[in-house]
Formats: sequence, structure tokens, C-alpha cells
Amino acid sequence: MRTYVAQHKSGENMAVRVGVIGVGYLGQHHARIYSELKDVELAAVSDFDSSRAEEIGSKYGCRYFSDYSEMLGICDAVSIVTPTITHRDIALECLKAGKDILVEKPITQNIIEAKEIIEAAAKKNLILQVGHLERYNPAVSAASKMTTTPRFIEADRLSPFLGRGTDVDITLDLMIHDIDIIFSLVRARLVGIKASGESLMTEKIDLARAWLEFENGCGALLTASRISSEKQRSLRIFQDDSYIAVDYQNQAVTRYSKSGEELSAEVMSPEKKEPLKEELKDFIECVKTRKRPMVSGTEAMNALDTALKITEIIKENRRN
Repeated sequence: MRTYVAQHKSGENMAVRVGVIGVGYLGQHHARIYSELKDVELAAVSDFDSSRAEEIGSKYGCRYFSDYSEMLGICDAVSIVTPTITHRDIALECLKAGKDILVEKPITQNIIEAKEIIEAAAKKNLILQVGHLERYNPAVSAASKMTTTPRFIEADRLSPFLGRGTDVDITLDLMIHDIDIIFSLVRARLVGIKASGESLMTEKIDLARAWLEFENGCGALLTASRISSEKQRSLRIFQDDSYIAVDYQNQAVTRYSKSGEELSAEVMSPEKKEPLKEELKDFIECVKTRKRPMVSGTEAMNALDTALKITEIIKENRRN
């Protein structure tokens, strides 16, 4: 495995040079955070909209390009924050150029493309991290430490219609976050899926509900919508000795434990952090130390596989 050593011409260590491909709504925040991180140099940004690339590049004091391939020579690592349908081609070109990559979720639009990226990264011993940023939410981290033998999990991820992420079904846009979190908590083989959903605002699925059954007896109910009246992000974990409620938005956790005939509540408020910043800091640490990312291509592909199966079940039900 290669060792990361970036050097000045004089031989002394220098910052990791990072580029951001795609500086739309989310990509601009990748650029902002990289420009703020210690031991990181935001070397360049790119966007097919040259005026947008210039705007963000000028704002954060880095070079900017409309063709991402022109910036690879000045970067050690890149964030790929472009529409899902472009992930495969961009990721493979970056890996071919020897760059460590962070790909926003979902990793790709299908399993074949995901496997191509995973195999290409492994062949060159390059870092492949996928942007499931909820893993870095302090409330999720706190709840994970309290979770031992989950019996039932319920997740709600609802948003008003904003017009973003509509290039993919809601299962790949929002529900995939909770699929990944649930897999990290249950750690058992998935044995059954039931699902239903509707398209109301777009040609894609805008509302979805899924039931997951695991080999160890745990069940999970997931709801995702981009046509809700308000934003909601919550997770509830039921186990033998307690019930854990996670508020993603407020980064708070409440643990309910049985006390006689009543439930006693313990509210925990972990130190608030920006999940995306924590994710990008971890990516840089992976680049430097060559450690395996928390969400590598494998975890991302497993979540994608389930999201795609849920999508197909919903579509099949609607055809019948």
C-alpha cells in the first residue's frame, strides 16, 4: 500500500492538495470546508458551468476549471460532488490518474458501476470513501455506542419539495442514508424487503416506505419523502433494555430505560459538530494514514443494492 508523502520542493511536508469536482449546492460546502481545514490546500474546483467554477474558485482563493481533468495534475485527492449518473466515469478517470477520491452518495446509479469503481481503487491501493455523512452526526455516534441488540428500528427522513436531488428516486436521495445507518447498527444479513411508494412531484419516486427483515430477527421500518410539509430527521432504536431516540437535526439523543412500571428518560446532547466537516476531516486523515474509510465502497454498495431493490419493488407494485 502506498504511503502518502506530499512535499515542497525543499523536501518538507506540505498540505494535502484537494480538488472539488462539482460546486453546486453541496459541492460549494466541500470547497468551503477544505479551505478552512488545517494541513489542507484547496487546490482547485471545477464545474461544467464555468461561471460557477469561477465564482467558487475566486471566493475561496483557488484555481478553477470547467473541465475537471485539467485540475487533476495539481491535486492529491478529490471530492466528486456531481449528479449520480456521472460518478462512474469521473471516479474512474480520477483513479486512473492516481487520485484518492471521496464520492458523494449514492456511489453510483447501479451495482455494476459501483463494482468497477471499487475494483479500480483496490487495484491501485487508492482511498475510496463515499459521502454518507450521517455516520458523522454526533447523535448517531452517541446512539451507536448505546446500541447492543436492536429488535426494531424506525427511521423517518422527510423534506419539503426543494427541487434538488430529483435526478434519482427518493430511495437513493434520502432513504439510502438510513439504510446505511441501520446496516451499521444491526450487523446481520438482510433476508426480506417489503416496500411501497408514489411519484407526485417528479417522474421519479418521491415518497417511499420500506420494511426490512434481518436474519437475527430485527425489523426496520423506513419512511422517506421529499413532499412533506416540514423537515424531519429521526431514528428510533428499540432493544431489550432500552429505547433510543435520535434527533438528527438537533444532534440530540434520548435514552428511555424501564424503571418499574415506568420509563425513565436520559437526554444526551453531544458536542455539536458539522457532519460534513467531520466527514471531510476523516477523508483527509484516510489520505494521510491510508486507513480504511468508515464508509468505503463496500458499505456504500451494500446500501445502494438495498435502495435499488426497494425501488424496484415499488415500481413493480405500481405496474401491477
